[in-house]
Amino acid sequence: MSLSMQALVLSQYNGPLELTELPRPQPRRGEVLVRIAASGLNPLDTKIRAGAAAHAKHPLPLVLGIDMAGTVEAVGEGVVAFKAGDQVYGMTGGVGGMQGSLAQFAAVDADLLALKPPSLSMRDAAVLPLAFITAYSGIVDRAHLQAGQTVLVHGGAGGVGYLAVQLALALGARVFATVSERDRTVVEALGATPIDYRTQAVEQYVAAMTQGKGFDLVVDTVGGATLDASFAAVKHFGHVVSALGWGTHALAPLSFREATYSGVFTLHALLSGEGRAHHGEMLRVAAQLAEQHKLAPRVDERRFDLASTEAAYQALTDGTARGKIVVEVV
Repeated sequence: MSLSMQALVLSQYNGPLELTELPRPQPRRGEVLVRIAASGLNPLDTKIRAGAAAHAKHPLPLVLGIDMAGTVEAVGEGVVAFKAGDQVYGMTGGVGGMQGSLAQFAAVDADLLALKPPSLSMRDAAVLPLAFITAYSGIVDRAHLQAGQTVLVHGGAGGVGYLAVQLALALGARVFATVSERDRTVVEALGATPIDYRTQAVEQYVAAMTQGKGFDLVVDTVGGATLDASFAAVKHFGHVVSALGWGTHALAPLSFREATYSGVFTLHALLSGEGRAHHGEMLRVAAQLAEQHKLAPRVDERRFDLASTEAAYQALTDGTARGKIVVEVV
């Protein structure tokens, strides 16, 4: 058996991804060795590649890829939740100096993994972890969404937003989502009410959709001016969550509504080691929802492998993607 593997290595920011032979990692205590089948790409990967994501703390040379799905090859000491042959998925590396998933193998913390939903392919499962964990952290852990509440998801056709819409619907909420006209049918098909943010001001859709009261929960997946719009759209005593709370924002609209705000930093468990078991728990919830046909990713139809990953990154940044981009590794 070969003790090496192929991986894409970035040696300089904004440089080429070079197919390189590296030593195959070995699982330490609490880890499993996964033969990676698919790597789901995220916008954050492009920022890390460009050296524009200091918060990811991923030094050169590096292997990108935060999300993955694959098959357990071997388990380290102390691992009882998984065995060789299990199909798993998770948000397992690509930050903090941890090897990412654009490689044939990775040794990863078993706490970060869950069994892959049987009804989903490796391609589909590989795009879920970061997006679902972000959505769940905001909607459930921070906002404690209750059935019957109203939810506005900004960017409802995007990677996080598309899953946030489905999670909120599964929890019994009435869901609205801002989208472009092009993606109107995407959220309608899920059962949410689309709002064309380009033709309606915040005040207009708040008046039309909530009789001027605002939404119980606003989920911001866009940041910038959209976070400011979230503060103007939330109900009195409502809640706003965002994973993109960069910049300077006026809090007065939030204060006048006596509403609350929570930030979501999805990388915290990976970078700090704290709360990693909760990542596995959240992915088990995702698997249950997938098996109940209440959760499915939106995946771009184009196929990429390690040799064509540059084209995959181009598709991620040029605006042509219709869903998440996946690189198939084996």
